[in-house]
Amino acid sequence: MQTTAQQILEVKDIEDAYLRLKPVINHTPLLLNDYLSEKYACKIYLKREDLQIARSYKLRGAYNKISRLPANQLKTGIVCASAGNHSQGVAYVCEKLKVKGIIFMPNPTPNQKIKKVKRFGKNFIEIVLVGDTFDDAYAAAQAYAVKHHVTFVHPFDDPLVMAGQGTVAYEILEDFKEEIDFLFAPIGGGGLCAGVGTYLKDLRPNIKIIGAEPKGAPAMYNSINNKALTPLKEIDVFVDGAAVKNVGEFTFKVCSKVLDDVALVEEGKICSTILDLYNEEAIVAEPAGVLSISVLDQYAEEIKGKNVICILSGGNNDITRMEEIKERSLIYEGLKCYFIIRFPQRAGALKEFLNEVLSENEDIAHFEYTKKTNREKGPALVGLELKHKGDYAALIDRMEKHKINYQALNDNQELFEMLV
Repeated sequence: MQTTAQQILEVKDIEDAYLRLKPVINHTPLLLNDYLSEKYACKIYLKREDLQIARSYKLRGAYNKISRLPANQLKTGIVCASAGNHSQGVAYVCEKLKVKGIIFMPNPTPNQKIKKVKRFGKNFIEIVLVGDTFDDAYAAAQAYAVKHHVTFVHPFDDPLVMAGQGTVAYEILEDFKEEIDFLFAPIGGGGLCAGVGTYLKDLRPNIKIIGAEPKGAPAMYNSINNKALTPLKEIDVFVDGAAVKNVGEFTFKVCSKVLDDVALVEEGKICSTILDLYNEEAIVAEPAGVLSISVLDQYAEEIKGKNVICILSGGNNDITRMEEIKERSLIYEGLKCYFIIRFPQRAGALKEFLNEVLSENEDIAHFEYTKKTNREKGPALVGLELKHKGDYAALIDRMEKHKINYQALNDNQELFEMLV
């Protein structure tokens, strides 16, 4: 018999999870954001899960799952895999319930998240860094669980975890009595959308629920469009909290039923949103945390005049990533461009480029050049910051006019990643 979405997760499961979690977690605020509301000509409310304990909603699912384990399983300990936020939630629960936990994390996990996992779990957790992606850590954690006969706490594909995440929606309806037209939520493995969607579609079926997924890891988008679980071969791990090659079997079934749409968001747009929120609202958010806000441009016409809720899902951003975030944002906005320029190896060639090709609207942000002997031309890697996106066309016209031997890198992803 085929398992239905209703059999996987019901509203009562979420209500039970809320009662279990109420003494443990923060009831996070649902706040009207004037800046975003004015920008999109509607009322936008942010569900501030970045203000949750461990600065992410993930604690909800972790506690609901681990606290329900029988005593003999708690005694032998638990194991989990996570790119960061689930591991922090698990670590917090392990210390609170005095349970031993082994946490597998991919090597690129931001150091800020690793330190927080250690701080939350104290002496009750051990961290193992393995592989390059969540899926690598997931495979290693599952192998460990089988070998050592300990319970694996899944970051999303578990009905108890999904029910815990669904308590976000319980709080939203407690706090907001008006009509809700749209709710936007991030998708990684799908646990949050599955839980929130189940609760809202039962109690407020007219709400349009939109899942936002990073363009570099469209696992749920592809699976729903293909009407079957569709693993990805390669992913961009930049949005570490939402970059998975496989969504869950349970989450896929539930999300297929409760989501009205899944939209993809470019990583550069995500970076621009992080910077915008910080500059305008002093909100520190992580890449996965702003997916629900980054996608709003795609629905700008539909949401005008509506009541809109965005789940700001996490605030664990490593400050050392800010330069990369700024770089990706500038490139996405068309304000930074890279070229390979082959300068004639003669005196004055660079000076001509500076005086005759560049204008006051371009600033050299990167320059790498080594003079080669016995060659007529020497390649240089040049990065330029522009004042306005429209300055790019004029720059290209001047390079063509002065017969500059150049190759643009921004649209050549393979060469760009190799050189920049």
